[in-house]
Amino acid sequence: MAIELWAARLERPLTARESEAMLRMLPEERRERVLRLKQEEKRREPLCAYLILRMALWEQYRWRQLPEIAHSSFGKPYFPDHPDVHFNISHTTGAVLVGLSDQPVGVDIEKIRPVSQRAMERLADVRTERAFFQSWVRREARAKRGGTGVGTMLASETPLQYGEYFYELETFPGYVAGVATRGREAPGTLRRYSLDEIL
Repeated sequence: MAIELWAARLERPLTARESEAMLRMLPEERRERVLRLKQEEKRREPLCAYLILRMALWEQYRWRQLPEIAHSSFGKPYFPDHPDVHFNISHTTGAVLVGLSDQPVGVDIEKIRPVSQRAMERLADVRTERAFFQSWVRREARAKRGGTGVGTMLASETPLQYGEYFYELETFPGYVAGVATRGREAPGTLRRYSLDEIL
């Protein structure tokens, strides 16, 4: 199966009613994790990411609810009861990205924002914010696919290894996104939504 992708642009805050409805859809562990975010406005992106994941699972497998989610020792999420279904989610201010596949997949989306020249040169040896976030997205998607943890992202970017593929995605203006895989098949169509379309 090709990697299937869903993205949403979150143009407004959630209402209290929308937040409550989304929280009720989450498995208990996920709900507790989101509720640990004390600022309610910080809950919008993770709530919408799980809502999109739920939509994706319904579209692909007709699953009515999110199954139990476990984490590897490095924090990579997976479905213990469905080892052949791989997923990954990413969120940044104002946008979310979800990937589904039959093999390990990593996705990342980042809003382009100010970064100091020093940080850009030290962390990515680049001179523009766009180039910095392109490098960051490649690193994070690759680390998430491999389940190696965020620590590997801080080292200088390494070339793709044999059998490793990375695809940059066109999501929304002002954002950089990408997907990492070991499959040769290019990602399928990226489905784009607004917040009101997913609610």
